[in-house]
Amino acid sequence: MFKNFFEKIKFSAQKNNKDNKIGDDKNIKKYIYTNTFINVLTFIISISIFFIINFCYSNLDFLSQKASLKAGFTVNQNNIETSDIALSNEISSNIQNQENIDNYIGKTEDRSENWYIEIPSISLKAEIQEGTTKEIMDKYVGHFEETQNWIGNIGLAAHNRGYENNYFADIKKLKEGDIINYCYNNKIRKYIVEKQVIIEDTDWTYLEDTEENTLTLITCVENEPKYRRCVQATEEK
Repeated sequence: MFKNFFEKIKFSAQKNNKDNKIGDDKNIKKYIYTNTFINVLTFIISISIFFIINFCYSNLDFLSQKASLKAGFTVNQNNIETSDIALSNEISSNIQNQENIDNYIGKTEDRSENWYIEIPSISLKAEIQEGTTKEIMDKYVGHFEETQNWIGNIGLAAHNRGYENNYFADIKKLKEGDIINYCYNNKIRKYIVEKQVIIEDTDWTYLEDTEENTLTLITCVENEPKYRRCVQATEEK
């Protein structure tokens, strides 16, 4: 009887041990499967992250190069536009210079008609030309090139005797208050005689520029080669 009882207990214990062993095996297998799944999933995620980072890095480098090229193109475009503007300004300047030259040539060609001096009190009207050489003054009243043409001190010279044209032969008769009309480029200005003096041929102070509009006439003095006659007039107020 006791023998059977102990055998039952032993069988029951063995059965429990077997069941526990089977349960442990199942838990171990479950643990292994779970760890394997997690490892595989982690590996896949790591690979995915690696490719994403690599892709982003590659595209970032490409975008940087693209931005650099775009910036370079913009700079080059600006340089092109700047060059075009500079070229356009240069062309405009050349055209303006050419127009100025043409205008100057045109004025020079017909200046004899638009540039003259008139002194009613001595019945003088004579054309003016640039320069004070003998060749100029044989035909015209000469203009001292160092003096002004319109604003400031205008210096004129002419022969008074012994030549074909002696336009300043009678300026010695001018007195204070006499009127002199001066025409330049179709503009006429009236001057009033203020002084008449004899100066040395080396005295050029009367031809220096003045703040007020002045007309200075110079000619030789009869039989006095070292002296010059100077008549100065100022613009009528």
